[in-house]
Amino acid sequence: MNQSGTTRRHFIKAAATLPWLARAADSPRTPPRVLYSNDTTNITSCISPFHKEREPFRKEMLEATVDEVTGLVDAHLLQPGLGMVPMWPSKVIPLAEHYAWIKQRYGQKPDPFGQFVLNGGDIVQVFIDRCHQRQQAAFISFRMNDAHHKEFADPKPGDKPGGSIGMSVTKHYVDHPEYRIIPGSLRGADLVQNWAVPEVRAQKFALIRELCENYDLDGLELDFLRTYSYFRLEETPLDQRRAIMTGFVREVRTLLDQTARNGKRRWLCARVPCHLPALDVLGLDLKALVAAGLDMVNASEHYFTTQQHDLAAIRTQTQGATLYFELCHTLWKGDKLLKGYDVFPFRRATREHLHTSAHLAYARGADGISLFNFAYYRQHGQGEGRGVFGEPPFEALKALRDPKALAREPQHWFIAQGWRAPGMKPLPVPRKVEASKPAKFNFDLAPPTGGWKNDARIRIQSDRSLGTDQWTATFNGEPVSATTDVSDPFAVPYPSMLAKPEELRAWIIPAKLLREGKNSLEVTLTAGAPLSIIFVDLAVGQPS
Repeated sequence: MNQSGTTRRHFIKAAATLPWLARAADSPRTPPRVLYSNDTTNITSCISPFHKEREPFRKEMLEATVDEVTGLVDAHLLQPGLGMVPMWPSKVIPLAEHYAWIKQRYGQKPDPFGQFVLNGGDIVQVFIDRCHQRQQAAFISFRMNDAHHKEFADPKPGDKPGGSIGMSVTKHYVDHPEYRIIPGSLRGADLVQNWAVPEVRAQKFALIRELCENYDLDGLELDFLRTYSYFRLEETPLDQRRAIMTGFVREVRTLLDQTARNGKRRWLCARVPCHLPALDVLGLDLKALVAAGLDMVNASEHYFTTQQHDLAAIRTQTQGATLYFELCHTLWKGDKLLKGYDVFPFRRATREHLHTSAHLAYARGADGISLFNFAYYRQHGQGEGRGVFGEPPFEALKALRDPKALAREPQHWFIAQGWRAPGMKPLPVPRKVEASKPAKFNFDLAPPTGGWKNDARIRIQSDRSLGTDQWTATFNGEPVSATTDVSDPFAVPYPSMLAKPEELRAWIIPAKLLREGKNSLEVTLTAGAPLSIIFVDLAVGQPS
């Protein structure tokens, strides 16, 4: 028996129910339906059934992250670090030399994963072995330009650098400050390296080559959203950015084919923005990338679950590839409570948020769903008032592979702050509202099976108490009636950043006003002081 009390027989029986696994024996090129990303660091930063607070890393913890989603996901994507320092025995960056340099320059010991490898372990091999035991496709998700902890790379005399320097900074990075987007800046998007420099791309490719040559990977994801900065835009025009990125993907495709084992083609995936303007900023020409050998496109809001995206347009640009839409543990984050990392409160996604977002994604052309940072429902980080933590809603993953099942679920639509991607216009919220000036909010809705039969309730959340303020509202051009019921429409297991009743207003939307595609709410403050609307949601109960 393993530590969860489940036998291997049970795991295999559960895994055999996955449609992807049932087809895999007949068609090894049938792509997985549900992807699950694992950033590795959650293992030691989150409190979980297999990791107590401050407990040192053991390989069984990594294995447990694979075990807990067996039967729920088809492919597991491990992010072995930040794309800078290997979590495997490496000849490109020998870890004994690397951590000796870290100790000399920064006075830091190896991080738990680096120490595991120094002691003879191999994070990547442990992961692949466990995935294959648990009938999950084993992918590596490689961060192409991560900014974490690089603000500490150049300490002044007497400074005590924070963060996990050993995972993020290499001698190559420090020796070449001229490769950074803006040398001397401490902003994350400026700290990463300029991909117009061939040596920068060569360093990434060398690490990827080592992974492809030495491990029996089922697939590789190129994560272009960690961090979403690659070029000095004023120096590198769009056609050059596209040529560089497409050329790199083509080289990786060739590498995957050259290193394939037993004639098995490995999948090549890219994690990209789900907003069109950001694609050009990053130099990502999706049609050209698919032609260059990309099998899978994972469209993402970078860190958040969203329902405002360009997935339908992305679908037209990715014909010939499998398209995924990414869900995350959070809808938006609040202000930092302390200095450092993991010090934000989060508005966490509920089952209904996840299912409705996946339903819309399928309706707009997605072939599958991916999960990012799903483990971070668990307690992690610092700061009081960050909300109630708990175990991730793993049971919510069961329906994600079945568009028909999702279409029979209650719906919870929302507009949240999320992420302003590079090149995007201002976000829908927060929205400044003044008296007598209507504010419009657009939803992209997809109907349930049989269409909408139940009335909906729509709410706005303000950044202050609304007191005796007066409001009117229309939906798709028709006046709608206010309701005093401003309660949360569904259970919220992880209450954080929820509105107080006095910060909310709500209206009833007759079912006949709901329609496929664009729907517009227009609200007018008829009496009251200026304010900001920070969240809007629309809920519809179980289809009749």
